[in-house]
Amino acid sequence: MNNINLSFLIWFALSIISFAQVSGKLTGIVKDNNGEPLVSANVIIEGTNLGAATDFNGRYTILNVRAGSYTVKIGYIGYKTQRIENVKISADQTKTLDVILEPEVIVGEEVVVVAKKPIVEFNQTSSVATIDKDDIKNLPVQSLNEIINLQAGVIDGHFRGGRLGEVQYQVDGVSVVNPYNNSSILEIDRSMIEEVQVISGTFDAKFGQAMSGVVNAVLKTGSEKFEVSGETYFGDYFTTDVSRYPNNNKFNPFNIQNYQLSISGPTGLPQTTFFINGRRFLSDSWIFGIRKFKPTDKNDFEKKIFTPTGDNQLVPMNYSYEWNGQFKLSNQSLKNFQFNYQATFNQSERKYYNHAFRINPDGTPKNFSTSLSHGLTVTHTISPMMFYKINFRQNYFNYESYVYKDLMDSRYLEAGQPKGDANYQDGAIIQGVDLGRFKQKTNSGVIKGDFTWQMDNVNLIEFGLEGQYSEITFGPPGFFVTTNVNGVEVLKPVYQFPRLPGLRNYYPKQFASYLQDRIELGDLVIRAGIRFEYFDAAAKIPNDLANPANTIPGAPLSKLVNTKVKTAIAPRLGFSFPLTASSSVYFSYGHFYQLPGLNLLYDNSDYSLLDQLQAGGISYGVMGNPDLQPEVTIQYEFGYKQALADYLGVQLSFFYKDIRNLLGVEFIDTYTAASYARFTNIDFGSVYGLTLSIFQRNLANFNTSLDYTLQFAQGNSSDPRETANRAASGMDPRPRDLPFNWDQRHTINLSSIYSIPNDYSISAIFRFGSGQPYTPEIGSGFGASQETNSGRKIPYFLLDLRAEKYFDFNFINFSVFTRIINVLNTHYVNGFVFNSTGSPDYTLTPSANKSALYDPARFYEPRRIEFGISFRSK
Repeated sequence: MNNINLSFLIWFALSIISFAQVSGKLTGIVKDNNGEPLVSANVIIEGTNLGAATDFNGRYTILNVRAGSYTVKIGYIGYKTQRIENVKISADQTKTLDVILEPEVIVGEEVVVVAKKPIVEFNQTSSVATIDKDDIKNLPVQSLNEIINLQAGVIDGHFRGGRLGEVQYQVDGVSVVNPYNNSSILEIDRSMIEEVQVISGTFDAKFGQAMSGVVNAVLKTGSEKFEVSGETYFGDYFTTDVSRYPNNNKFNPFNIQNYQLSISGPTGLPQTTFFINGRRFLSDSWIFGIRKFKPTDKNDFEKKIFTPTGDNQLVPMNYSYEWNGQFKLSNQSLKNFQFNYQATFNQSERKYYNHAFRINPDGTPKNFSTSLSHGLTVTHTISPMMFYKINFRQNYFNYESYVYKDLMDSRYLEAGQPKGDANYQDGAIIQGVDLGRFKQKTNSGVIKGDFTWQMDNVNLIEFGLEGQYSEITFGPPGFFVTTNVNGVEVLKPVYQFPRLPGLRNYYPKQFASYLQDRIELGDLVIRAGIRFEYFDAAAKIPNDLANPANTIPGAPLSKLVNTKVKTAIAPRLGFSFPLTASSSVYFSYGHFYQLPGLNLLYDNSDYSLLDQLQAGGISYGVMGNPDLQPEVTIQYEFGYKQALADYLGVQLSFFYKDIRNLLGVEFIDTYTAASYARFTNIDFGSVYGLTLSIFQRNLANFNTSLDYTLQFAQGNSSDPRETANRAASGMDPRPRDLPFNWDQRHTINLSSIYSIPNDYSISAIFRFGSGQPYTPEIGSGFGASQETNSGRKIPYFLLDLRAEKYFDFNFINFSVFTRIINVLNTHYVNGFVFNSTGSPDYTLTPSANKSALYDPARFYEPRRIEFGISFRSK
């Protein structure tokens, strides 16, 4: 940690200015009923220290307004004070609130108005979806990931045709991405969320290390009002389709349990508030094994004598047990300063189904993960038009997978390696345990800073710096080797062994800076910016790849050298231009750079292991490459927005992505005519299509949104290892241009809410997908496969429902609800199919696929029924 502390000091010196993407801007003009501007009118956001006075043109601007709903109070001597309720501010967006004040007849007279969210936001220059807590609470969704996958252009975590891991995940404007695999370290429950912003198109220069999209979750904070809220629900998976879903035809309401409690309010200290959220989630899921055998059973495989000693009980083999929590403390006691400390925590224990262990379920590993993102944010308001923030953040993630925690646990040797008989239970493993062990830990220190200056009524200038130093550890924390003792093979646990790397440590460094100008010239909005990226893998590679281990006699000397520092400059530009008072067009363009997951740089990157490489010899797999370049996507987007009525709007977007330097595989020839594969930036792709969104709000108590995505995503490989796998199978490894595995041509998401305030609500989510590609086969053996991804999987339809009834008591709001996920019991959604048929249900070669034909994991999860209660204090 000494290195991390040093890194923090270095970047603290650089990062003296900051603005995280959790706040927006409120602006507008205050006039009298004759249209004349009112000078020095007071505009106050109630419940905060924020406010402004109008200038000679009647204009006011309030910066750094945290995302949420507010009441805005506008007052002027001789005029009725106006209070506008439910004014919604979104992160990184400008809310325009123009006000007309009427002359005061009675002293102290006040007018109360309830603001309505505009059906279309015309100041956005790309596709941005903002979902606040009021939208979320009525929908049948529970987690952040479920919310994200409802947005136009997002398909199973793929943003507009990009690979997984191309999205920047942020919490309160600071990255929570694990650089090891470019995934989020946090799982966020909806009870923590104030607002979610999903950018599926181009994005501003303030966002980096992403090629396809940005997700920014703004979490809840406390207020001066003490509040308590909670939710608990129970449920189970239920279906009568026992052929596909064995052991799910009985409803056990305690198979799924969720308990959540939130407390917020004043601490008793001056201008200091808190927010605490805790959640416990338990699910045995829907896939079970039968404990017919124990791992330590002894069977005579030679004589075909099998002696099970299990209790024949059902055992959950895909369970998930989780703890989640959030704590936030906010202080504004010092003038012009605000201090926030926030910690978000996850801990989980899970199992992932392995069909081979279905009658020996205790032989599969447990998977444990712990994640913590916490830190301090300091905000300093220099003037009403200028402020900065500094974020200090630690992102910690630890993942471990094993059957038994202690490598030296005697049960490992007592059980031994997994064993089965091909003629017994279709080859099921009936003895032994999975000997695999794995650990991955990331400890990152992040300092982020941005400065915001409303230079005039037109230009909002933002400048920022961000540094991250990571300690990444991964590999097996001990493993098992087979040794020969007196002619008998014996299993031996070891922490280190020649040519078998154990835990490895790496210390990469990242730095970025950006400059951005948001120009708001009336209804014309221009966002222009540029971003600088810096990355140092801090590793070594051989300087002569033709002599990788420096062991070829007579060949030029090859020595280890430091990897090169990688830099990139990314321009971004977007504008939105009004056509009429109710319509606008927008265009955006940008270069977006991202390092691949660092596991692909560092894993299998010890080139000294190639000392025995020779033509026709053993394969060493694909070698890692710590000297990889960033991947790059050049995006273009053009769109049109139209407010057809106060309650109906439409948005149409066309997009194109040119994807370059994607991670792929190259083959290196050595001086001895041997060759090996290693990762390099060689793959390519392109994505184009359109999204059509229709919004309807507040019409006869209905709120509805419909999103349609048409997409063509193609390139030379869907997986970085695909070229190497094709070469190893004797297939042509040369580049091709084919559909990606996730290239779903048509996608529809429809959500609808019918709500009677303070009485009841009913909501539904309908999803349709036209099916992703697969590779058909005719016959079996070499040459049976047809053109890669030339077939299409079957379409799917999904329906989720939620109904809630509200009760209002003197001191508490109470509700009961039910939620049904996959109402139609759809059994297939882009999962496994048999290549000979394109179906998950049958194959033309059943004798060769007996085990797969009885594997329930190939199906989509069955119908899930939940019911629960929620409450909130008044």
